[in-house]
Amino acid sequence: MHAYRTHNCAELRLGDVGETVRLSGWVHRKRDHGQLLFVDLRDHYGLTQVVVDPDSPAFRVLDRIRVESVVTVEGKVVARSPETVNANLPTGEIEVRASEVTVQSTAAELPMPVAGEQDYPEDIRLKYRYLDLRREQVHANIILRSAVIASIRRRMIDQGFTEFQTPILTASSPEGARDYLVPSRVHPGKFYALPQAPQMFKQLIMVAGFDRYFQIAPCFRDEDARADRSPGEFYQLDFEMSFVTQDDVFAAIEPVLSGVFEEFAGGKSVTPAGEYPRIPYREALLKYGTDKPDLRNPLLITDVSEEFKGSGFGLFAGIIDKGGVVRAVPAPRTAEKSRKFFDDMNEWARSEGFAGLGYATRKGGEWGGPIAKNHGEEGMNRIAHAMGLGADDGIFFAAGKEADAAKLAGAARTRVGEQLGLIEQGAFRFCWIVDFPMYEFDEERQKIDFSHNPFSMPQGGLEALETMDPLDILAWQYDIVCNGVELSSGAIRNHRPDIMYNAFEIAGYTREEVDTNFAGMINAFKFGAPPHGGSAPGIDRIVMLIADEPNIREVILFPMNQKAEDLMMNAPSEVTPKQLKELSIKVVGEAAPPAKVDPAKVVAQE
Repeated sequence: MHAYRTHNCAELRLGDVGETVRLSGWVHRKRDHGQLLFVDLRDHYGLTQVVVDPDSPAFRVLDRIRVESVVTVEGKVVARSPETVNANLPTGEIEVRASEVTVQSTAAELPMPVAGEQDYPEDIRLKYRYLDLRREQVHANIILRSAVIASIRRRMIDQGFTEFQTPILTASSPEGARDYLVPSRVHPGKFYALPQAPQMFKQLIMVAGFDRYFQIAPCFRDEDARADRSPGEFYQLDFEMSFVTQDDVFAAIEPVLSGVFEEFAGGKSVTPAGEYPRIPYREALLKYGTDKPDLRNPLLITDVSEEFKGSGFGLFAGIIDKGGVVRAVPAPRTAEKSRKFFDDMNEWARSEGFAGLGYATRKGGEWGGPIAKNHGEEGMNRIAHAMGLGADDGIFFAAGKEADAAKLAGAARTRVGEQLGLIEQGAFRFCWIVDFPMYEFDEERQKIDFSHNPFSMPQGGLEALETMDPLDILAWQYDIVCNGVELSSGAIRNHRPDIMYNAFEIAGYTREEVDTNFAGMINAFKFGAPPHGGSAPGIDRIVMLIADEPNIREVILFPMNQKAEDLMMNAPSEVTPKQLKELSIKVVGEAAPPAKVDPAKVVAQE
């Protein structure tokens, strides 16, 4: 018999009754029923109930030992009586009657419970993450993550991609976030950087003649935490393809994403591959108020600026005269809602930092509220007709500068959908956001600059750069969005030096500056570069969506807290003077605030 176990704790069934077995695991729970002691023994695979009577030598050991101690139990498998069968447990029809027990290690008093799923302060959970990971839901999330990555890897290989690993120690360059720097001992005063993404390397892999690359890539960015973004490090499905158009990229990755979600979604509806809606960036901002639309929400925003131009509602008319806009969000079937519902929405908007959210009520075709009163019944009916509203549908209004109004309307669309129970449940709805603008006007610096990714191919190529208004030029850039969460950005790359020099010239940068700042990439392109493109969906966000977790830390094995601290390992930490001396580093006090990043020097990172 094996020293520790003949079976795992999820394996035994009625067919094993009568066998003598050996199990090892953690003492999950103990229940003293007078003449019998029941112990739930837990390992990675599951639970088995162990029963001990007072005559057994194992009784005294198990009676005294704390939960979460590790033990090896030997005993006979017996069938449970019908009334004690646990149908919710795979091993619920049997139990092991212990004859011997060996204590492998004893547990101290626990700082947090393992049995049960009660909430516990995050700082305690992260400090004792190894205990937190023993809990059923967190443990299941991490297993899910592993299975998702294995599925992605298999699907990418089936699509003809080859996995490569790119360097972790690389050169620092101005990125969208701050670098993590690594000092060089053998080159005093010089530093490596941890890669924010394998962006340049994967493009150079295409230049090197490989065709379809991918990796599950670690990425490092010194940025603040959010619910859907972990500070410090994260993983992404990084991929790149040669001799492809935007359609080819979409056709390659849609089956991977839809397939993975269908595999692990537990029966939830998933947008099929080949049917992802493609929404132009400007249309997304207009109809959804965001470039990360949640398509489970059926509500659409309408621009009603023309209706209020010179209208009787002076506030909106004045905003439009100053170049602002008015956006309208439908509030379906709200005739029976009290005035408080609409006032609460206005207070919510103010609590979010906006000036307020206007509204008009409607019941049986009769309009109510100051906006409707001042704008007039005829004008309100035109708005309702344009929005496709019924006689009992109200409206919320967001007014102001275009970007501000879009942001408020988008947030209001989400809240109205949630408040009215309109969000489709049990579904994963994917879409592509396409046709991002190549340039934007920087109001602060009063100049044209890149709006997003300076290394994307402009739509229309060199001719567009030479003949069009820069603010009208679109780029071959795209985002994958699922249920309002951006999974990745991507692009068809600008692989031609002549187009690249011209694109940067429009943004005010000389050929010499391009050669200096991006020497590695542009020099490589001068030796023959194929048209190429790709993307990089975030692994952490994919698992977070599938696991239906609101916070990304719930699906990461050892996450940092919101301050980018590892409470378990006490990182970051001070180092010894000897270590600093070896690295030719002297700590001089508080660091200066980070310099503002020049958007034109941002290397495309996905």
